[in-house]
Amino acid sequence: MKSNELRISEIFYSLQGESRTVGLPTVFIRLTGCPLRCQYCDTSYAFTGGENDSIAHIIEQVAQYKTHYVTVTGGEPLAQPACLDLLEQLLDKGYSVSLETSGAIDISKVAPGVVKVMDLKTPASAEESRNLYTNLQYLNSEDQLKFVICNAQDYAWSKEKILQYQLDKKCELLFSPAMGEQDPTELAEWILADQLPVRFQVQLHKILWGDIAGK
Repeated sequence: MKSNELRISEIFYSLQGESRTVGLPTVFIRLTGCPLRCQYCDTSYAFTGGENDSIAHIIEQVAQYKTHYVTVTGGEPLAQPACLDLLEQLLDKGYSVSLETSGAIDISKVAPGVVKVMDLKTPASAEESRNLYTNLQYLNSEDQLKFVICNAQDYAWSKEKILQYQLDKKCELLFSPAMGEQDPTELAEWILADQLPVRFQVQLHKILWGDIAGK
């Protein structure tokens, strides 16, 4: 693959289902490949396959849609080094760009101006050991740190990490119930009872379209 190419699973236009821009029409660029295997992963189809495409052509496809918002996701986008160039070029075109990343790969070289939406993998994800905690120093007030909560133990672990790293002073925090594992209402009640400084979120796209790929 050439240095100006990326392996792409899909490019699609939908409503943002999570994060601070939830509900806004957004173009999603889903890159192929991921070194993690979280037990609740809902995009395993992006682990393999896909097609090589040039960054220039990817941006041409994005331009077909009348939206200011672009999200680069995966898989794990940063597993492909050329992702950094794609992010910079999208910024240069004037888009509001967000990056969805697992937190297992160094984010220090992500261009300023890209909103990083980074996971901190909980114990029940089965990938807690992959958390790269040095990444926390590169998060700023415009970024978001996401915890996918599978059970009460995950919730307690997440609270502990917030205190340990003073995460509420670094960036916005997102708590999301793992669909089919953690009852959303129960998680909401825990957050309110503990008065946590976090944003509760559910996956809007799944409420609207279920598990349909490209939505």
